[in-house]
Amino acid sequence: MIKPWIFEFFTSFAPPGGEPYDAAACERDFAWYVEQWVKAEASGFEGIFFSEHHFVPGRFSPSPNLLIAAVATRTSKLRLGTMGNVVPFYEPWRLAEEYAMLDQLSGGRLEIGLASGSGPMEFKAIGMSGDTLHERFTESLDVIDAALTQPEFSHRGRHWQFERLQIAPRPRQQPAPPRWMTGLSVPTATLAASRGYKFSTGFIGQAAVRRIFAAHTEAARTAGFAAGPEQLGLRRMVYVDDEGSRGAQIATGARDRLRAIMKSFAPQPNAASGAVPDAPNPRRGAPEVADEESIGGTPAQVAEQIIEQCRDCGAAHFMAYSPGSLSREQIGRSLQLWADVIPLLRRASVPAGVAMAAPAGART
Repeated sequence: MIKPWIFEFFTSFAPPGGEPYDAAACERDFAWYVEQWVKAEASGFEGIFFSEHHFVPGRFSPSPNLLIAAVATRTSKLRLGTMGNVVPFYEPWRLAEEYAMLDQLSGGRLEIGLASGSGPMEFKAIGMSGDTLHERFTESLDVIDAALTQPEFSHRGRHWQFERLQIAPRPRQQPAPPRWMTGLSVPTATLAASRGYKFSTGFIGQAAVRRIFAAHTEAARTAGFAAGPEQLGLRRMVYVDDEGSRGAQIATGARDRLRAIMKSFAPQPNAASGAVPDAPNPRRGAPEVADEESIGGTPAQVAEQIIEQCRDCGAAHFMAYSPGSLSREQIGRSLQLWADVIPLLRRASVPAGVAMAAPAGART
């Protein structure tokens, strides 16, 4: 089975050159998106992952945990999560408390996604260095893991020190809600696996994805955690249309625009080679967008492409985001047509062990 998720960037519909912070327009955008997310449950989506972005005009998701709380009150089955919270921006104990609350408020439907960053420009905007970013991220993971899984814990690190700390409430899902990490490299995937986290990736080509997923699977098995397709998620841009050629054209055009935006940050190696760093490091640029990133066509054509890519890399989770330049009508129709895509995905199988083994010592 391939489990379908919405990956939500939450892009404003403000016209180009318009005022992105118009209060009335913002209110309409929030209301419209919430309605679409509620409808996603009836369409059969597994859940929704909300992204986190700061200081980007037209992106209205600086606090995805608030979106989870809002949608949780209007749904009963959807899994709800982040992909992911930008951990260095938070006090880790405070983030763990929020996770426990959200898991209770959602009736045990929380998925926790942790990221070291969401884009180099966001860290530059607040003057955070790459060294500080890495230190805070790795130490925060220790705090969050302990807080979620232990009724009482102590920690003595460089950034935080405390004794016999207790968080309340406790998560509903025991020993903790599922935890994910998102990234673009073998080191990040193996870090996730060593902690028992699931892992997701996108933007890069299938060859790189196979290597990264293989590294996660191997590291998870070595560490004694669950390994294989159920622990892996592939994220791609998807547009479903009544007309196949039109859907493919819109998706390809959106991918090329995204590629141009990414390239404007800094030149990068070819994505198909896998030699790309994780984007969040403020000393590095954004990843190059691979051809495989865009999927478009009729429901049957989209399902076929998704199944092919998931089987190719061994992922049992697929996370779809909409092209950012679409109208409300286009996004709404595409989401509506997903009701014909989802049954095909849920009937598809993804065999274990299909990813290409990562070369010894490989860093991609």
